[in-house]
Amino acid sequence: MSMKIDTLPKYRIAYMRQVGPYGPHNVKVMEKLKSWAKKQSLFNKNSTILSIPRDNPEVITPENCRYDAGIIISTDYQIDNEVSEDTLLGGQYAIYRVKHTAEEIQKAWNIIFVELLNEGYQIDSRPMFERYYGEEDDFDYCDICIPIISSR
Repeated sequence: MSMKIDTLPKYRIAYMRQVGPYGPHNVKVMEKLKSWAKKQSLFNKNSTILSIPRDNPEVITPENCRYDAGIIISTDYQIDNEVSEDTLLGGQYAIYRVKHTAEEIQKAWNIIFVELLNEGYQIDSRPMFERYYGEEDDFDYCDICIPIISSR
């Protein structure tokens, strides 16, 4: 797993939300978003898909945790009533490139926060997310993006 610090731009996203414990239901809402995006001709080799856990299940009860499956859209794209719209603020992020397997992603999430704190970074309150590029067959790797404030 490699880590780099980068400044990300502001992203406008179309998303679908799941409320409840993180897990299999997140996969269902992601599949629903991809299906919608394909019908809109938004899901292709140039797409960026985001998996956004909005709450920490150690702080918020699992049944109240929010998860958004999103796709980056252009500023002029007109969304329909099947999706919601949001803007993710850009800024400084620690970006971890990991193999796109459930085991590798979970392993990364388990060590990222300790590693960042040991490196002198603070976690910012902006949303963290997993970022995937291209169509489903291209998802060999994903980026776990953690918003940070440098305390160096």
